[in-house]
Amino acid sequence: MDRQDFIVEAVKDAIELRQPVDIQGGNSKAFYGYPATAELLDVSGHSGIVEYDPGELVITCRAGSRLSDIQATLRENGQHLPFEPPGFGEAATIGGTVACGFSGPRRPWAGSLRDYLLGVKMVSGLGEVMQFGGRVMKNVAGYDISRLTAGSMGTLGVLLETSFKVLPLPAVELTLDFECSQPEAIQRVNQWSGQPLPLSGACWWQGKLQIRLSGAATEVRRAAQRLQAGKVREDPETWRDLREQRSDFFAGSVDLWRLSLPPASGPLDLAGDCLVDWGGAQRWYRTGLPANEIRERAAKAGGHATLFRGQSAAERFHPLPAALQQVQDRIKKAMDPHGVFNPHRMSLYW
Repeated sequence: MDRQDFIVEAVKDAIELRQPVDIQGGNSKAFYGYPATAELLDVSGHSGIVEYDPGELVITCRAGSRLSDIQATLRENGQHLPFEPPGFGEAATIGGTVACGFSGPRRPWAGSLRDYLLGVKMVSGLGEVMQFGGRVMKNVAGYDISRLTAGSMGTLGVLLETSFKVLPLPAVELTLDFECSQPEAIQRVNQWSGQPLPLSGACWWQGKLQIRLSGAATEVRRAAQRLQAGKVREDPETWRDLREQRSDFFAGSVDLWRLSLPPASGPLDLAGDCLVDWGGAQRWYRTGLPANEIRERAAKAGGHATLFRGQSAAERFHPLPAALQQVQDRIKKAMDPHGVFNPHRMSLYW
């Protein structure tokens, strides 16, 4: 019995016995969401690249494949996953990457994981192997179920394969430093984002704004000269550490909150240390403030707040409006009628 057949049989047994399963690959993102409360279903052995033609700019791989292995293969061919996914550890798999739906510093300018996900193969809550989407953009028609899996935390089914659009690596990347306040940083980046500049990263913390430019050498160097930064350098480590949360800001022990806001929103009146990413659209806070106060401020600014890491007893995810919660519940019921996939991983209610 190969690994896919094993996974399918394990799901069928779980359905028959009404025994929930905790779907686990590299387990590098176990901190995110609610703790798992089910029987382990290890999918990490279902790995390997199924199809990859660099000329077609598409890669299909089994969900248990290590993210680092996929990235290495792409780099050998001068390509990458443009949404720059964090792994949070060498054991991270592509299935877990899809399940959490995370994107890195490049996301506002290049797009999100969901934008590059062409299709998936998965085991449904009826124990059936199903294929959604395709391996080229034109095959994606009708209800795009594959993209529902992005950020679903494994609650809709067990991923078997994923297909992604990939792009060539930038020829040159430069990091620019500016000394400025948080309001100035947000204003500058939003202004620059409306101009023909090769932006691919924008982060502010403790009075320093760092900008990354990516693209053709002449274009990047011309843009760097135009922006008149205090310092210009090649520095991939800065963005790697930001993406993987290895920079100094993330080293604290206080609860880490992720706020998603309209990018031009001014600084929030919240106590604690703040790091601004995505040019203002993503704000990280280290704070011990009550969850209701954080979420109230985020909602007032037109956004929402997630308890990303921490020991607080607060709900991890921002409560949805009643109408959206009903839609989410119906999707879950349709895809997992017996409630066997990752119970309570994403919601306290199922």
